[in-house]
Amino acid sequence: MRDSETFGIEKGHGQHVLEWMNKMAKDNNLKFEARRYGYEIQTENFGQFEMFSWIGDVQHARRLVVDAGKRFKIRTIEGGYRPRERTFSLKKTDYAMVRRNNKIIGHLLFESSRLGGDQWKISAEERR
Repeated sequence: MRDSETFGIEKGHGQHVLEWMNKMAKDNNLKFEARRYGYEIQTENFGQFEMFSWIGDVQHARRLVVDAGKRFKIRTIEGGYRPRERTFSLKKTDYAMVRRNNKIIGHLLFESSRLGGDQWKISAEERR
């Protein structure tokens, strides 16, 4: 099982969407549980997002995020992409796709300190 904190839901829809995602996972016997952790990010190109963490299977998490975006017609962040090269640095990085419905509208690069318990911060954005 994996977990990630670089997944997000458009601000104002977080609680309702996460309840729906958890209900769908339970109804379909999927290994997935999502929780809000009270962190929001502001992107320059895509607006504000409520970040959430999840525990379970990464394939189920990605599918549920895409389905939630289509169902509620909102923007979502699908994170958890890491670079193939193994470089060591003081910061850990994570890549994410920003989706609207089923269409990818941009990419984000998150960074966080390896040493402390810092929150993820956006270091780069790209519109598609």
